[in-house]
Amino acid sequence: MEEKETEIVKQKRRKLTQEDNMASLTEHLMDLRAVVIKSVIAIVIWFVIVFATVTWWFPYVSKGADIVVLGPFEVIRFYIQTSGAISLGLSIPFICWFLWQFMKPGLVERETMFIKSSLPGMLVLFIAGVTFGYFIVHPISYFFLISMGERNFDVLVTADEYMSFLLMTTIPFGLIFQLPVVILFLNYIGLLDAEIMQNMRKYAYFILLVVTALIAPPDLFTHLITLSPMILLYEISIILIKRRDKKKAKKAQKEAHS
Repeated sequence: MEEKETEIVKQKRRKLTQEDNMASLTEHLMDLRAVVIKSVIAIVIWFVIVFATVTWWFPYVSKGADIVVLGPFEVIRFYIQTSGAISLGLSIPFICWFLWQFMKPGLVERETMFIKSSLPGMLVLFIAGVTFGYFIVHPISYFFLISMGERNFDVLVTADEYMSFLLMTTIPFGLIFQLPVVILFLNYIGLLDAEIMQNMRKYAYFILLVVTALIAPPDLFTHLITLSPMILLYEISIILIKRRDKKKAKKAQKEAHS
């Protein structure tokens, strides 16, 4: 009888544990849904604002380029693409904040400190990358390719083609400029250190060259301009890891003496 009662108690405990896990999963899904809803609302609000003032944004998007449209639908597509890209960029700080609020309860103190200190840097690096693409990569590559085409062709650039080219030469750089944060995170979890990065430098440069070939327009001059900041970011990451390792070593020595 006692064995049967013990087995019944164990089954009840298992059932309660499963119910608690399901309740916890449901709560997390509800919180995640709230993050998605708030992010969508932020994007929609910015989209409405930008679309209503799209004529003000147009000179900053076109940057003096001669753009043609092939029909009325292309006009609205261009305005929607422009508003969508700008509203998404303006919504990123809000989305990061919503994600931070979602992740914070499940993180330990060390993880919280790392992510909290990294989020401003990630945002700054993203803006720096997009700015680099907008002011340097895009105008140089665009007008170089247009001038090369004008030697043999009558070049007409449609609004769709121009917007695709603008996004291709700006947004990827916002992601690429996150390289130092990614490397610091890998160092933080013990998968990477300065010595490994120095020994793998040649291979890393080759990988960066391949990435450049994939995201940059197909001319050598633009590739060199694109590759330079990526190599610089890699070297800066090595310096940051060395400084971090020195701080950890000093802290360990102080703790050992105390």
